[in-house]
Amino acid sequence: MSEKAKKESPSASSTISTWFQRISTMKPSNLLITIVVLAIAIFLFSGGIYDIVNLPLPAVYYNNQFYFLYPSINGQFWFDTVASAILYVVGFAGLLAIYQSAKHAYNPRQAYLTMIVGVTLLFISYLFIEYFIHLKIIGA
Repeated sequence: MSEKAKKESPSASSTISTWFQRISTMKPSNLLITIVVLAIAIFLFSGGIYDIVNLPLPAVYYNNQFYFLYPSINGQFWFDTVASAILYVVGFAGLLAIYQSAKHAYNPRQAYLTMIVGVTLLFISYLFIEYFIHLKIIGA
């Protein structure tokens, strides 16, 4: 009877080894890897590590006025992180639209419109990032 019970219930070590083998041979899709790497890059570029380490305020109410952007280059509020992350995503969407426009070479009108949308998104993202940096430099 003990032999039969042993054969029917797998041991813990064999369960762990089969689980480890399934995970080690699993191949995630290229799209998933790209999205994860892009999310990590945007998190790092926008200042996510600074927010984790220093725990800044979301915004400040001072002299009957809300300040969402930190008035110096030396620090940041949460809004700085969120705004820069959104602008990086918009800029990446512009780059993606520019890339997609090259795929529509057989349809020049669609390629042109997609290129215009991509360049516009990229330009808007760049302008707002530069504007925010300018505001931080002059200390507004």
